[in-house]
Amino acid sequence: MKYYIRTFGCQMNIYDSQKMAGILKNLGYEPAEDWKDADVILVNTCSVREKPDQKVLSALGEFKKVKKDNPNAIIGVCGCLAQRAGYEILQKAPFIDMVFGTTNIHHLPKLLEEAKSGNKAVEIIEEIDQGEVELDKYPTVRENEYTAYVTIIRGCDKACTYCIVPYTRGKERSRRIGEILQEVQFLVEDGVKEIHLIGQNVTAYGKDLGDVKFWELLYAVANVKGVERIRFTTGHPRDLDESIIKAMADIPQVCEALHLPIQAGSDKILSAMDRGYTQKEYLKKIELLKKYIPNIALSTDIIVGFPGETYQDYLQTVKVIKEVEYDQVFAFKYSPRPGTPAADLDITENPEIVSKRLSELINIQKDISLKKNLQYEGKIVEVLVEEDKGNGELVGRTRTNKLVHLIGRNNLLGRLIDVKISQANRFSLVGEIIE
Repeated sequence: MKYYIRTFGCQMNIYDSQKMAGILKNLGYEPAEDWKDADVILVNTCSVREKPDQKVLSALGEFKKVKKDNPNAIIGVCGCLAQRAGYEILQKAPFIDMVFGTTNIHHLPKLLEEAKSGNKAVEIIEEIDQGEVELDKYPTVRENEYTAYVTIIRGCDKACTYCIVPYTRGKERSRRIGEILQEVQFLVEDGVKEIHLIGQNVTAYGKDLGDVKFWELLYAVANVKGVERIRFTTGHPRDLDESIIKAMADIPQVCEALHLPIQAGSDKILSAMDRGYTQKEYLKKIELLKKYIPNIALSTDIIVGFPGETYQDYLQTVKVIKEVEYDQVFAFKYSPRPGTPAADLDITENPEIVSKRLSELINIQKDISLKKNLQYEGKIVEVLVEEDKGNGELVGRTRTNKLVHLIGRNNLLGRLIDVKISQANRFSLVGEIIE
């Protein structure tokens, strides 16, 4: 019996898919190289923007064909879109056998049995399922042998007016440090070199546990023997304080890279988004990061065309991009999400104008990204070799999260090596191994 999982969305969705693969592996399933050969197809969905919603329905229309050759094949939909609009998906795609949300993934074995018996296995729980911690007991099935995601917190307590996450993922629930460290230890013993701590808001970790701080967790993970690199995603600017930044600078394993979403540069729009900080306050935290970690690589998220945004507001966002000089920017047009406060606001700008602004912003960032990458030419950097592309081509990442292509032996996989950068491109680097 074989399974196939298609994942849309963020790192949390990827991690959930890896856990579902672990559950299926425990049930005796093997991964299918092609979805057409699968006995179980799961579509793990995102609902942050409208485009992923459309991609899910398109994928389901394609996957439906598997039932022609294999009538007993099971097709399931899970994740954030399923949590928000599971019954609506069933109406649009009645051939689906399973639908389940974000907090009851651990029920997959039971749901699979129900679907196999010919019943529609639908379980969308609006309250947080207290048994969700059962999911942590399953292994993850990863494509990358040397880096691994570890969920440290689920849900989000922020109330950003555009965001669907609090409705699909619930309130913040931090995992106990002991459980996290146990998972990290297991991963290290399995050959993992880089631990990537993830959550909707990792910098809020521990607030619901009473006396635990995120920076304390960073030290604890670093003390696990065999952990060579640590990253974390995503933090909210409101929760990033000097104690976290000091820990980042102090702990050798914590990489010099941080994703810190600003979303907009205008104080008016930030207030309408209910982000809880001003442009000045955000830039002060960027200043602190650069003070403690001078070579830090920064990335961010930006929404263009939020209701009420004028050209002057947009220019404030451009100002921030030019001042911070991010290494990478993930920019999108505003997409109203049903059920969020912002969905009731009138769209105030012509979509064509918004598209033009987005394109302009992306081009500005492309030049900045190339400028930042060119600074690596001639430098020697540490690279974790993660992939063998064949014909001697290896791919790895620097501590600053830059993708590096190089020529070498496959026995270098999983090793930290010194590489001299010979060429910089806009989205990657080319390097030569220092023997």
